Amino acid sequence: MSKKVFVSGCFDMLHSGHIAFFKEAATFGELYVGIGSDATVAELKGRQTINSEQERIYMINAIRYVNEAFVNSGSGILDFKEDLVKLKPDYFIVNEDGFTPEKRELCDSLGIELKLLERIPEKGLPERSTTAIRSAGNCALPYRIDLAGTWIDQPYVSKYGTGWAITLSLEPIIEYNERCGMSTSTRNAAKKIWPYYLPLDKPKKLAEILFKYENDPGSTMISGAQDAIGICMPGLVRHKYDNAYWPIDFESIHNESVLSWLEDHIYMRLLWPREPGLHLLKETHINENNVKALAHAADEVWEAIKNKDLQKFAESFLKSFHAQTKMFPAMVNDRIHNEIAKYKDDVLAWKLAGAGGGGYLILVSDKPVEGAMRIKIRRKETF
Repeated sequence: MSKKVFVSGCFDMLHSGHIAFFKEAATFGELYVGIGSDATVAELKGRQTINSEQERIYMINAIRYVNEAFVNSGSGILDFKEDLVKLKPDYFIVNEDGFTPEKRELCDSLGIELKLLERIPEKGLPERSTTAIRSAGNCALPYRIDLAGTWIDQPYVSKYGTGWAITLSLEPIIEYNERCGMSTSTRNAAKKIWPYYLPLDKPKKLAEILFKYENDPGSTMISGAQDAIGICMPGLVRHKYDNAYWPIDFESIHNESVLSWLEDHIYMRLLWPREPGLHLLKETHINENNVKALAHAADEVWEAIKNKDLQKFAESFLKSFHAQTKMFPAMVNDRIHNEIAKYKDDVLAWKLAGAGGGGYLILVSDKPVEGAMRIKIRRKETF
């Protein structure tokens, strides 16, 4: 009997990369494709689909490698769970940006083998992704990751001591999920001002415009400036805070060898979206000693990056994360600790993107991390 193979995804704006993925997956057996409903895509990606679920099903069923395509019956990141139970496939196949620990746990519980494929285009064809195609004619706004000093951009932290936050501006090579520490809420605010791309203006000025736009006068909860800065200011940037919402100083690194070095050693792995109702401020330990540790670690991270000292970068990167979680213990839980434990022997350091609770796990490694995503740092514009 032929084996059954299952893949799941959005598969919006069908392209040659999707076809190559289906072709390779079909080599393992009869291929069944579950797609996210329009509602699920809106929930996870924060946008509407270009092609409706009916159109996507019609197109995928017309592909010769596909035995059957259907709309997943559930919602959220495991919208295919009930369909997987009914189908009982032998293999569940994903690529690196489609892997999550929840998928592995589900497959293990059902006796299904989870296979991870690399994104390899058909011979003679370029690499394709839905994000790249959307960005070419739609929204090409950057994302950001926070490397160190996270939380220092809040006055209730920096009032105990000045310090720097360090951010990397990222090209949108994939569409990062909502509520996963990638500043998607600030990016969504930016879309309302600049729907397609950042205007040609001074990056710091754009960051200030975005910060003020997102935080209306009288707002009780102020989004930290690091998100607007990380989105609008290219390259590697650090910004200094002193009991205020806007930084008192900025420094940037645009050296190509440094940025390439970071791209060679930073990897990302999707965990799960932050749970609704998570109260990160319910229990805090914000005091002079803990803030000093956070600020000192960020200083060390900056110097290590400038010197391209990988061992020192990893050590200080981890120090910064531990300083964050010491002040805000709700950033991590047993489930997150269990995921981190899977990498401790193979990578040099780790931290959660953004405020934690889930999202993306950022890894520092001296060698490629199997199944993890690479990053692409946004370079400074030259005219």
